[in-house]
Amino acid sequence: MKVAPFTIYPAIDLRQGRVVRLAQGDPGRETAYDHDPLRIAGQWEAAGAQWLHVVNLDGAFGETGEQNQRALAQILETALSVQFGGGIRDMASLARALELGVSRVVVGTAYIEDPRFVIAALDRYGPDSVALGIDARDGTVRIRGWQEPAPLQTLELAQRWADDGGRWLVFTDISRDGMGQGVNVDATAEIARETGLSVIASGGVRSLDDVRRVQEAGLSGIIIGRALYEGQVDLAAALRVAAALQVALRPQVALRPQVAKEAGC
Repeated sequence: MKVAPFTIYPAIDLRQGRVVRLAQGDPGRETAYDHDPLRIAGQWEAAGAQWLHVVNLDGAFGETGEQNQRALAQILETALSVQFGGGIRDMASLARALELGVSRVVVGTAYIEDPRFVIAALDRYGPDSVALGIDARDGTVRIRGWQEPAPLQTLELAQRWADDGGRWLVFTDISRDGMGQGVNVDATAEIARETGLSVIASGGVRSLDDVRRVQEAGLSGIIIGRALYEGQVDLAAALRVAAALQVALRPQVALRPQVAKEAGC
């Protein structure tokens, strides 16, 4: 059995150029952490991160997000790979993000409302460059910055994505996002198990134990936001835990008879 690489994604949620977090996606429950996204990106890079998860909240809420676009361009000057989403609802905005240097674009609302362009993007840019973001509450998908319900259940939408050639999926349990109640590992792992997708868990991280549980469940990664900014999780420590667990989960390969003989076994 091959053990897939596991990635920790520090989150940078952008609102009018500031680094913020929203409790359960509610724009009225915002906590601002910093006015300099590039400084925060550099902080996570110095701690050992290889990826960032960057969200344009203004775009998700249907606003222009020009300040966020400038912040994204600055972040892309670092050596970090960036997974970016929020308001990507047509081919032009998706292509623009990739041309800027984003490694993976996350779409959500667009795939439900205009799946043809998203499928075309998969064909054009490949399944490692386009991910589906599913944001759900009690199993029901929410769209447009989590503000509206969609007539779909989580597993139904995830399976459709797999059938259309998708590979990556970011699953957020809205009820836990920004609340520090622990990741909904069971629901997230069920998506991966039922669809075969590479699933990244998001929402509710409160301790290093969440990192361990998500990795042990066979998921592909975890996004950490508020817990980093408020000190419940130290990023460097989380990366060390994940690296050690990656080795521990790696199956022991039996030596071939000749090799075993030469080794004196």
